[in-house]
Amino acid sequence: MSFPLLTATAALPAIGAIATAAVPAARRTTAKWLALLFSLATLVLAGVALARFEPGGARYQLTESHAWIKDFGVRYELGVDGIGMALMALTALLIPFVILAGWHDADPLETKSSRWRPTQGFFALILMVEAMVILSFEATDVFLFYLLFEAMLIPMYFLIGGFGDRAHTGSDENAAAQRSYAAVKFLLYNLAGGLIMLAAVIGLYVVAGTFSLSEIAEARANGSLSMATSTERWLFLGFFFAFAVKAPLWPLHTWLPNAMGEATSPVAVLITAVVDKVGTFAMLRFCLQLFPEASKWATPVILVLALISIVYGALLAVGQRDIKRLIAYASISHFGFIILGIFAMTSQGQSGATLYMVNHGISTAALMLVAGFLITRRGSRLIADYGGVQKVAPVLAGTFLIGGLATLSLPGLAPFVSEFLVLVGTFSAYPAAGIVATTGIVLAALYVLVLYQRTMTGPVKAGVQGMADLKARELVVVLPLIALLIFLGVYPKPLTEIVNPAVQHTMSDVQKKDPQPEVEAAK
Repeated sequence: MSFPLLTATAALPAIGAIATAAVPAARRTTAKWLALLFSLATLVLAGVALARFEPGGARYQLTESHAWIKDFGVRYELGVDGIGMALMALTALLIPFVILAGWHDADPLETKSSRWRPTQGFFALILMVEAMVILSFEATDVFLFYLLFEAMLIPMYFLIGGFGDRAHTGSDENAAAQRSYAAVKFLLYNLAGGLIMLAAVIGLYVVAGTFSLSEIAEARANGSLSMATSTERWLFLGFFFAFAVKAPLWPLHTWLPNAMGEATSPVAVLITAVVDKVGTFAMLRFCLQLFPEASKWATPVILVLALISIVYGALLAVGQRDIKRLIAYASISHFGFIILGIFAMTSQGQSGATLYMVNHGISTAALMLVAGFLITRRGSRLIADYGGVQKVAPVLAGTFLIGGLATLSLPGLAPFVSEFLVLVGTFSAYPAAGIVATTGIVLAALYVLVLYQRTMTGPVKAGVQGMADLKARELVVVLPLIALLIFLGVYPKPLTEIVNPAVQHTMSDVQKKDPQPEVEAAK
């Protein structure tokens, strides 16, 4: 039997979580280094999987299949296509930076009124989230995916509610109440989506007799699986609702600003750059592949919701006074672009959406982590408390600017390629939707540049004087992310070569072809 590479890639951070949690309470530094070591080892395994992946090969590669719950037809089936491979690599890449950025976020506080903050638990929970997210990108059994989809909520709940942002303007009691509210709201929204999805998963098994994606695809191909139109549409809605909550898509988005605002900055990155990608990824893997007719039927409504997310999220970002909530609303706008590209049903749109998932993860991580370093120094998330930072901490201000420019998709940085492809793909199929979506670009420039102007330029405010610039550990976190943003902005080919074949398979699933440009005959 060949080495189970996909299982090992997911199992390693899970083992690391157990090992980190078992470190004695007094040895916090040991727990941190152990967590970092396991995350780096996971990154190495993900790199091996990426090297073994053949873009022009079979749709699902590095596959594993074992009987699990035979009486219910549940199998332990894994496999990655180009989309899953790219997102698995993104997750493995970001977690070491998340751990380094949060190096001191769970250290005990000195004040007696503060709650005990178990360092080991903080890093163990991060590794457990990594394990579940990676395995969800690999799962090709619908029931296995559902279990992971729901299980990852548990460690995220404790990361949000138990390890909140220390830069809170109110009392410790008020801060704890806000954290609890954000964590419970996150859990309830996602549990509601998951329960509806569970009903759809059961319905799928009743209709198909299996949870295996490969078996369902084979049954469709040979004509042995026929699904009534109404049944397919109801099942699609059950899956899509859960994924739209996770994504998040308007109007199911309201948990995200609370969760990102109250969580530590590294955990906020974990939410929007890692966990939320499971929702958009699942739209491609499950909604379009399992329910092609229903996906096309629902496209007009989903496109409208995506456009609302783009414009609404950007408008609210413009009006924010809290740095982290501004980034949260910007992410809602960006997820609107991703969903727009998916349901434009063009190869450019879906390639752009997949690239957007990866590039948004990198750019948001860069911007949010630098914002976290800034907030830690000043002790405030309010934009009004800053001014003139570039005069006292020029490296911090410069990296913040690059992260912001990537967020607004400046040409030459990675998100530009993604956004351009999404808009090209949307324009070719739905010109009106493409025109509306471009307003998100203008608004993004507004909220990013205004944020930079208010925090980094102008006279140095009293609370900013003496602010330290980025330290060595912080530079190790930020500089590789910025280098990736520049590299993928100038040379996206390595990523597109992995993604494009998987997109063609998805286009084949929904039986869609790219619209041909209309050329008038020469007179």
